Amino acid sequence: MKINSNTKIIGRNVILVPYRKHHVTKYHNWMKSEELQKLTASQPLSLEQEYAMQRSWREDEDKCTFIILDKNHFDTNNDEIEAMIGDTNIFITDKDNSVGEIEIMIAEQSARQKKLGWESVILMLLYGVKFINIKCFEAKISFHNDVSIKMFSKLGFVEKSRSEVFEEITLEKIMSEDWEEWLQNEIKWEIKDY
Repeated sequence: MKINSNTKIIGRNVILVPYRKHHVTKYHNWMKSEELQKLTASQPLSLEQEYAMQRSWREDEDKCTFIILDKNHFDTNNDEIEAMIGDTNIFITDKDNSVGEIEIMIAEQSARQKKLGWESVILMLLYGVKFINIKCFEAKISFHNDVSIKMFSKLGFVEKSRSEVFEEITLEKIMSEDWEEWLQNEIKWEIKDY
């Protein structure tokens, strides 16, 4: 999405940066993992296909993605590739009703269970509300991804539907001022030019 192509979101422990060409090789290596493929319901892509996907996420007006950097790691060595730990994105599924599907992936094992995913998804939710005008969020999660199901439930998402065929649960959260205020109180953030 062009709206975020020059946007950097800085939180306490993570930095979200636009998905650029120089991130693709590491991202592609992550997605060779069968575990990540299963958890994210993804199919492996060739490196060429991954570059095409990166261009699509940058150009398409219904897709917004950020690469997640470990802020402490980045502040120490100033190397985005070394600091990369995952990604988060919103795919607009219903423009007329401002519905967006949100996704989060912490690919680096060493970055899991440190609340970095929690902070990243809250930053992305707030970005979606304030800059993309999302009114309703959905999260489609594999039945096998208990960590994500628990996290989104803790964020106030409720079950909307289940697909036995795809082994996925769809959770939903309708935007409200109270919820936005709660999200704001959970984190500290600033937006800068990238």
